[in-house]
Amino acid sequence: MDLYSLQTHALDGRTVDLASYRGKVTLVVNVASECGFTPQYAGLQKLHQEFATRGFAVLGFPSNDFGGQEPGTPEQIQSFCTTKYSVGFPLFAKVHTKAGDGQSPVYELLGKATGSLPSWNFCKYVVGKDGQPIQFFGSRTAPDAAELRTVIEQALRQSS
Repeated sequence: MDLYSLQTHALDGRTVDLASYRGKVTLVVNVASECGFTPQYAGLQKLHQEFATRGFAVLGFPSNDFGGQEPGTPEQIQSFCTTKYSVGFPLFAKVHTKAGDGQSPVYELLGKATGSLPSWNFCKYVVGKDGQPIQFFGSRTAPDAAELRTVIEQALRQSS
């Protein structure tokens, strides 16, 4: 089982087959609109744009798990992200990242593979072209952090 064998839902409710990302490197991030780390949206969008032509995508999963910092409706989330941060990367339906009943299968897989689940908003997982999680980064790791960029670069150089 790998990330790209799962299905999830887009912010607008459509079913999304994550198999469409097979062969790409992705950065899975649990996002929130009312968090101290929310300005990371700008850096995530910059990463998405910078590496898109090399087979990279940021995948944003809104979550209200931490501090109730993503209370909005899908329409409010979409509007906030596009208006305030010009987000062009895919945003998915709101998910539960914490272990237990209702946990998103995406986060169940990521947690099992890395041994780490988000402890706050804007935690990041680099996922390889084969759908296997490579590394977890906490909220304080900014999108432009050298250690994150290095792992992304290495993953992009791997053959699929």
